[in-house]
Amino acid sequence: MLRSLASRGIVADMVVGSSVGALNGAYYAGDPTIEGVRRLETIWRGLRRRDVFPLRLRTTVGFLYRRDFLVTSDALRRLVERNLAYRNLEEAKIPVHIVTTDVLTGGCVVLSAGPAAQAIIASAAIPAAFAPVRFNNLYLADGAVSSNTPVKVAVARGARRLIVLPTGYACALDKPPVGAVASALHALTLLITRQLVAELEALDDSIDFFVVPPLCPLVGSPYDFSHTSELIEWAAKSTDAWFAAGGFERPGVLTQLSIHRHMRQTNEPARDILSGAANNSP
Repeated sequence: MLRSLASRGIVADMVVGSSVGALNGAYYAGDPTIEGVRRLETIWRGLRRRDVFPLRLRTTVGFLYRRDFLVTSDALRRLVERNLAYRNLEEAKIPVHIVTTDVLTGGCVVLSAGPAAQAIIASAAIPAAFAPVRFNNLYLADGAVSSNTPVKVAVARGARRLIVLPTGYACALDKPPVGAVASALHALTLLITRQLVAELEALDDSIDFFVVPPLCPLVGSPYDFSHTSELIEWAAKSTDAWFAAGGFERPGVLTQLSIHRHMRQTNEPARDILSGAANNSP
C-alpha cells in the first residue's frame, strides 16, 4: 500500500500508528520516499517468525509457570533499533504519533516524543505474548487494545483528510487457527477490524477519509511470515487497481471491513456473502 502511494508522490503530513502500524509508520516517518518504502519491504521480506516470536520449549514452560508473558521483546527491540533511522520520535522527518494502551486503565496513551524504540515496542506488545513496557511510570501494551487504527487520534492532532491503511484479517478461513498465539492474533485482528469500522463511521462529516482496500479473500495468520513477499505484491497491485478505479474519488468504509463470509463450492471460486456491509465499496 505504501509503495503504491509513494510511487504517486503522495506523502503524509503526519503518521499515526498502532501495533504493527507503529512499526511501519515509524519507519515510513523516517524516510517517506519510494526508496524508503522499498527498504521497508526488504526488511519484511527477510523476517522469519523467530525474529519476532523466538519461542523455545523452556520459554513456553516458563510462561505456563509464571503466567505473565510468552516471549521477551528483546528480538523485536533489536529489529527496531537496527533499522530505524532516528533515536527519538521527534527526530523523524515527518511528525509521528505512536499509540499504546495503559494496561491498568485501558486508556489510550499517545507517544509523540522520547525514545522511539521503546514507544514502538510498547505499541506492539501483544498482551500475553509480550510483557508490558514501562514508560514514564505507566505500563504500556499493544495499541490495538484501545485504538488499533487510531483515526480519532489523528483528528485530535489536526488531521482533516485521512488515508487509512488497514491490514485486514483472515476472512476466508475454513477452520479456526491452530495454536495459542495464532488464535490470539486472529481474535485480535477481528477486534481491530470491528473497532476500525466503528471509529470511521463515528467521524464528523467534515473529515474526509479514504480506506485503502485490505486483501480479501485472505487466509493465513499474522503469526506466519512465509508469504510476506506474495502479500506485498498482491497489496501493491490491489492498491494500484483501487487508484485506477478512482480511489480518492470514493471515500467511505469498505465492504471488506464489514462482517462477511466466503463460501467455496467445488470447482467454483470463493463467493462473498456480505452482512451489514458498509457503503461506497470500490
